[in-house]
Amino acid sequence: MSIQSVILSGGSGTRLWPASREQYPKQLLALTGSDTLLQATARRLDGFAGDVVANTIVVSNEEYRFVIAEQLRQLGKRGRIVLEPAGRNTAPALTLAALLAVADGSDPVLLVMPADHVIPDLGAFQAAIAEGATLAAEGAFVTFGIVPDRPETGYGYIRAGEKLAGAQSARGLDAFVEKPDAAKAAEYVASGQYLWNSGIFVIKASRWIAAIERFNPAMADACRRAMAGATDDADFVRADKAAFLSSPSDSIDYAVMEKLASAPELGRGVVVPMAAGWSDVGAWDALWEVSEKDADGNVGRGDVMFESSEDTMVMAESRLVAAIGLKDMVVVETPDAVMVAHKRNTQDVKKIVARLKAEGRTQANLHRKVFRPWGWYDSIDNGERFQVKRIVVNPGAKLSLQMHHHRAEHWIVVKGTAEVTNGDKVFLLSENESTYIPLGHTHRLANPGKVPLEIIEVQSGSYLGEDDIVRFEDTYGR
Repeated sequence: MSIQSVILSGGSGTRLWPASREQYPKQLLALTGSDTLLQATARRLDGFAGDVVANTIVVSNEEYRFVIAEQLRQLGKRGRIVLEPAGRNTAPALTLAALLAVADGSDPVLLVMPADHVIPDLGAFQAAIAEGATLAAEGAFVTFGIVPDRPETGYGYIRAGEKLAGAQSARGLDAFVEKPDAAKAAEYVASGQYLWNSGIFVIKASRWIAAIERFNPAMADACRRAMAGATDDADFVRADKAAFLSSPSDSIDYAVMEKLASAPELGRGVVVPMAAGWSDVGAWDALWEVSEKDADGNVGRGDVMFESSEDTMVMAESRLVAAIGLKDMVVVETPDAVMVAHKRNTQDVKKIVARLKAEGRTQANLHRKVFRPWGWYDSIDNGERFQVKRIVVNPGAKLSLQMHHHRAEHWIVVKGTAEVTNGDKVFLLSENESTYIPLGHTHRLANPGKVPLEIIEVQSGSYLGEDDIVRFEDTYGR
């Protein structure tokens, strides 16, 4: 029995704004340690006793593809990154992954994990996965229910049935239940019959495909056509856009798991209880819950000082933040936004994001520091008719060959060596050397060296938007 990890990485995580933003969401951030949530998910089967397929499948969208590839590379892990042309919820995403998994004639058990969960007890996690994978190999559709430690209104629940004969802990799956109110949540926890819905599954690839074909043939057909017309681009598998857009949108729960009782010949639904410290980190109060705290219950990340404060979380990204006399608060500082909230109100962060979007403000979608396939840039200052950027280009990488209609640029090298194309000239610049790119000139910046290239770019002109780029040649297919 081989286990194939499938990581679903399409969410935007707006309730963790301003750290998480639409174009750089929470799964790409290191919120609980040195690894990002995506990297922690990719490591979750490290040391697992069973046979694990080395090539992790990640299903995501175009926007995150290069960051995901780089984060997997940093771990030394191989991955196939399936790119969805648009979000269609988790069932079509899993169908694309299952079709890719069986393309070479194999039929692995798929371990399906959202990319944005925190699971500190890997031993308990892997023990539950081992039990579930054994059942999945025999044809069961297995999900994992988190043993609740409190009534919780923010999670869906699973009603567990009788324990399976001969099983260690697995139980029949009676029903999925929507998020309850406080009274109903307390009732669920007191009964001992209900578990939190983790959104984690183990299912044999061929079984999932057969179930989708039975319960949602339009989705199955759209995904088959999308993968038949897919193109390979290095680590990326680009599903055919027209075919995939014809797929209905549905979740794994609704599309298949809730319908299994009507087709027992496909396989039964099973839930394996899991007590591994799981959290979906849906909001800042949830992150405080799972984070390591000081003697006063405070959580600090970055340059943070607490004085007379209790049960408070402060995340500082770019400067010192001093918290004095705070209790049950969350403070998140980034270079372009600061959020302050009581822990009981952290779910309302999404209302701020909605207002930012309605007002057309970039803070809803972008960080000041923006990642690109060649490296990143940070817009460190701007004013009328000028903008200053710090640009870092990875070794061996290069920007597109491009020109601008409305701005000129001045580049100053502060670290490394730059290969510059400026009109019909190509030359090298070393530290403390500079060049001027006139408006309308074709140009390109590349790093031929072995260390990161860092430059300061000063833009000047009548319009400085990122959409004033005419690309003539691009390594990254943009």
